[in-house]
Amino acid sequence: MSTSTTVIVTLIVYKLALLGMGLWARKRTRGQGDFLLGGRRIGPWVTSLSASASTTSAWTLLGISGFAYALGPPGLWLILGVVSGYVLNWCWVAPRLNRAAERTGALTLTELLLGGSDRWARLARRAASVIILVCFTFYVASQFQAAANAFEESLGISAQSGILLGAAVILAYTLLGGFLAVSLTDSLQGLLMLLVSLFLPAVVVFALIVISGSGNLFSVTGEPFSMAPPQAGLAAAGFLIGSLCVGLGQPGQPHVANRFMAARDQRAVRQGRIIALVWVALVFAGMGILGLAGRVLYSDIGNPENLFFVATERLLPPVLSGIVIAAVLSAIMSTADSQLLTGAAAVSRDWSLERARKAAGLKTTYAAVVAITAGAALIALFAPQSVFLRVLFAWHALGASFAPLVYMAVLGRQVKSGYALAVLLCGFTLTVLLHWQPDTPGDWAERLAPMIVTLSIAIAGSRRMTHADE
Repeated sequence: MSTSTTVIVTLIVYKLALLGMGLWARKRTRGQGDFLLGGRRIGPWVTSLSASASTTSAWTLLGISGFAYALGPPGLWLILGVVSGYVLNWCWVAPRLNRAAERTGALTLTELLLGGSDRWARLARRAASVIILVCFTFYVASQFQAAANAFEESLGISAQSGILLGAAVILAYTLLGGFLAVSLTDSLQGLLMLLVSLFLPAVVVFALIVISGSGNLFSVTGEPFSMAPPQAGLAAAGFLIGSLCVGLGQPGQPHVANRFMAARDQRAVRQGRIIALVWVALVFAGMGILGLAGRVLYSDIGNPENLFFVATERLLPPVLSGIVIAAVLSAIMSTADSQLLTGAAAVSRDWSLERARKAAGLKTTYAAVVAITAGAALIALFAPQSVFLRVLFAWHALGASFAPLVYMAVLGRQVKSGYALAVLLCGFTLTVLLHWQPDTPGDWAERLAPMIVTLSIAIAGSRRMTHADE
C-alpha cells in the first residue's frame, strides 16, 4: 500500500471516529452547561489530555521542531519558557479556577472574571468577546494552514481542498456534541501526539547515530552544543527574556481555562496535573530533539516547518509513514475545535450575558461556530502565514489581555470593571502594535511589554475580595 493510500484510509477511519464521538456526546448534551463545559463532569485524563492538546498541536509539532531546526540549541530556551507556563498553570491557577467556577456557576472565563452587572462590566465583557473572537479566528486559521501544508507535502492534494474538508469535519462533530465531543476528540489527539513525539525523534536520532557513528547530535557537522543566544550583550538578554516569558501568557488562554473549570472536582485537577506535566515534558522534549537532529541530517529543507513531514517520508516505510502523517494531520485539524467552541461562547454568551443566562437554546452558539469556521477558512485560504508566527501572535494577545485578570482572581483580588476594561484594551492593542514592528531578539518587546503594562493596571485597580463579593 502506498503512502498516499495509507494516509487517505487512516484519515477516513479517524474522521469517522471523531464523528462517532460527536454522536455519542450529543445524547449527553442538553443545554448551555453541557454544550460549553460538559456539565462540569470531566475526569482527570480527559481534562489533562484535552487541555494539553488544545494548546499545542500544529504549533508544537511543526512550529517548535522547525524553530529548533532553524535556530539550533538556543531554540530550547523557548521550550523551557513554554513548559514553565504549564507548571504555573496547573500547579497554581487550575485548582483555584476550578473552585471559583464551581462557586459562581460561570460557564466561560470571561463570565468568571467579569460577571458584574454594571455598565463597565458589560463593556469589558464585550471587549473580551471581540478579543477572543479575533484571536481565535486567527488561531483556527493557523490550524487550517498547518493542515494545508501537510496535505500538499504528503499527498499532493491542493491546500484549498484540505482546508475545506477539515473544516467541514470539525464543524460537524463540534456542533453535534459540544464541549464533551471536543474534549474527547482532543484527548485522542493528545495520545496520538504523545506517541508520535516519542517515536519519530527516536527514529531520527537512530538514523543520525547510524550515519555519524556517534550519539552526538552535532558530530557530523562539528557544531558544538551551546544554548548561548545567537546575539551578544543586551540582545542576548532580550532573547533569553523573550523566550522564557512565553509561559506568562499561559493562564490567559480561555480554551485552557475552560478545561480547569469543567473538571468535576479538585481530585480530578490534582490527578490531571501529573498527567499533563508528564505529557508536555515528553512532547516538547521530543520536538526539540527532532529539530536538533533534523538540523544535522537535513540541510535542504526550505521551510523549517516542513521538517516533521520530510523526516517522516525519508525515514519511515510507506505504510508507517502514511499512518504517522495521517495521525498528525488529524490532530492538527481537530485542535481547532477548542478554539471554535470558546470563540462561539464569547459571541453567544459573553456578549450579552444577562440575556444568555435566561436563554435555554443554542441557536446563537451554533451560528457562531459556523461563522468562525468560515472566517478562519477564508483567512487560511487567502492570507496564509507561518503557523509559528500566527499562533504566537494570538497567544500573546490573549495572554496580555486575560492573564493579569486571572492572576488577580487566583490571588483573591477583584479588579474593578473600568480597570479590567483598560487591561483588555491595552493588552490587545499593544500586542498588535508591537507585532507590526520589526522583531526584537526573542521578540521580548511583544511578549513582555504588554504584560508589564496590563499587570500594572490590574494591580492598581484591584482590591481584596470579601465574602460579599464571593
